[in-house]
Amino acid sequence: MDKKITLSGFLITLTGAIFFSTKAIFVKLAFQSTKVDAVTLLSLRMLFALPFYLFAVWLVGRKENKVPLQKKDFFWIMAMGILGYYLSSLFDFIGLQYVSAGLERLILFLYPTFAVLINTFYFKTRLNRMQLLALILTYTGIGIAYFGELHLDNSNPKFFFGSFMIFLCAITYSFYLVGTGRLVQRVGVTRYTAYAMLAATVGIFINFLVTHSIAKIPFTYSLTGYGIALAVIATVLPSFLMSNGMKKIGSNNVSIITSIGPVSTILQAHWFLGEPIIGAQIIGTALVILGVILIGWQSTYPSAKMAG
Repeated sequence: MDKKITLSGFLITLTGAIFFSTKAIFVKLAFQSTKVDAVTLLSLRMLFALPFYLFAVWLVGRKENKVPLQKKDFFWIMAMGILGYYLSSLFDFIGLQYVSAGLERLILFLYPTFAVLINTFYFKTRLNRMQLLALILTYTGIGIAYFGELHLDNSNPKFFFGSFMIFLCAITYSFYLVGTGRLVQRVGVTRYTAYAMLAATVGIFINFLVTHSIAKIPFTYSLTGYGIALAVIATVLPSFLMSNGMKKIGSNNVSIITSIGPVSTILQAHWFLGEPIIGAQIIGTALVILGVILIGWQSTYPSAKMAG
């Protein structure tokens, strides 16, 4: 089904991408100040997010739940939740222990390429010229910035392991992105997001209970604060914004617009973590911004459509 790139869809997606980009900053700050491990921090993130998604489930039961979900719908929603917010988040948090926040976001943003390829080759969708040009610009920029970062941080003995974890995160998240773009049309934004996140939360909690002890969680003010920030700013708000954006403009366009994420993370990492900004990052950032501007410019033309 063709999707117009509306201005509202563009702005919703852009806002969600920027909120998501704060995740790496909060995670790195939590690692530095609390020495918490990845599984515990991820579990706290979902623990504090859980009330919001339970409320959303109750809300859709009253307003949005007019069309009953079939068993296959429940299966695919749970599968997308496990892929997109359990496995991909786990890989991401592990990787962030060994790579910078800027590099994490750059590697992670291979996922729009995977998502577009899945849509193009498996679902037989078609990229229009503007999308193709935007992809070329954004990924050229990301590539340039990535190799600049690589020269800065390759002395870390677990640098490549951390990079590989982020790469796995990108693969799993790309499947979530494509699945969401298709399921959300039938299921509804709020219901889909809430159920997918609840499925992911169950997976994360099971992982924690198998490998950790609840009694050993250091519920300090600092760790609790980072957990709440991760839950609200970097999880709940952007998850609903991104799902809504996919409903409005489709997953291919969302993939390209969210390329602003690396730019946002690099700037925040410089301001809050003291990570350096190098020439390659500046060049890459400029290309990414240009690609995003093209998508935003396209939103002013109602005739601009995508297949998918």
